[in-house]
Amino acid sequence: MDWRLAPFAVASVQRALLVPGLIASAVALSGCGTDDSESAQAPGGSPIAVTYDGGIYVLDPTTLIQTGEVELDGFNRLNPAGDDRHLMVSTENGFRVFDAADAEFTGAEFPAVEPGHVVRHAGRTVLFDDGTGEVTSFDPDKLGDGKPETEVYRAAAPHHGVAVELANGELVVTLGTEDKRVGIAVLDKNRVEITRNEDCPGAHGEAAVKDEAIVIGCQTGVLVYRNGVITKVTSPTSYGRIGNTAGSPTSSIVLGDYKQDKDAELERPQQISLIDTSNGTLRLVDLGTSYTFRSLARGPQGEALVLGTDGHIHVIDAVTGTFIRTIPVIDPWQEPLKWQQPRPALFTRGAMAYVSDPATNQVHRIDLATGAVAATTTLAAAPNELSGVAGH
Repeated sequence: MDWRLAPFAVASVQRALLVPGLIASAVALSGCGTDDSESAQAPGGSPIAVTYDGGIYVLDPTTLIQTGEVELDGFNRLNPAGDDRHLMVSTENGFRVFDAADAEFTGAEFPAVEPGHVVRHAGRTVLFDDGTGEVTSFDPDKLGDGKPETEVYRAAAPHHGVAVELANGELVVTLGTEDKRVGIAVLDKNRVEITRNEDCPGAHGEAAVKDEAIVIGCQTGVLVYRNGVITKVTSPTSYGRIGNTAGSPTSSIVLGDYKQDKDAELERPQQISLIDTSNGTLRLVDLGTSYTFRSLARGPQGEALVLGTDGHIHVIDAVTGTFIRTIPVIDPWQEPLKWQQPRPALFTRGAMAYVSDPATNQVHRIDLATGAVAATTTLAAAPNELSGVAGH
């Protein structure tokens, strides 16, 4: 069957499982890393950035014409900094502030032994240093003035972690060591622990959704922190790892990946998870194709978007788990074994989606309302990380 001619055919492979959430919160006395999707179309001046082996390209968000380039050695990661101008670039020495509008580094840098997750939520940007467990938060709107004033918290032990600062000043932070990660703790604005949950082996990734619910992935489901309570939502399989998630401020549902083979060298999953933070349920949906950690995003109405290895963006109703449409963008592809190697990536902002294709050195802009590929550019080198400024 030609999937390009039958955009709704994949709906026939859908299967849904509903799993009731389990409440498992505990209060501890001792102390112990999504970002928000943009619901409005970013202005035309909000750049798109792409890493390649040797630097960063900056593209016009509408035409995709290259407007700038900087050279930068090594494998580097991109994250929106939280304002309409800057990106955080994770390099071997720390987090560097990149002015995407001028296509240059500002000179501001946050040193880190092993720079990890960058999270934006409630007007705060939080950096996690995996090498030290140090959590650094700041107001991204102050980046234009240089290096902003920061607040620093250090986790009990270094680990590959993540942290989210809430609107009331609370801090959700992962618990773990270099050997294992076990759960999350929630700290008040004075960084005194108010609750924790250690029923989350392999804690990884975060997403924020409507009503400021925070989701952290586990190898056995997810933890949800909402209204002062941590809830465990358990996977329907004994090993059901959710480690990459995407949230939307217009939806109470988090889009997550779903892996079931604990011993796989590289599992190529074909199911995604939809976690409803309002009632603690988890739904699995068969996609009919595999995908990777760079495949998940959200649409302007909270739609779940997944870039499959079939080359299509699968648009899914996050509430019902039903397929709305599939959008053909690139040729079929296969995930490489090493996670640092280039593979197609999906980035969304408002009603626009951006897809990179290392096989052709191209980046595409897709109008999510019509499903049309509105612009395409061909770069001199294969794109790897794909991101953009947050926009307002």
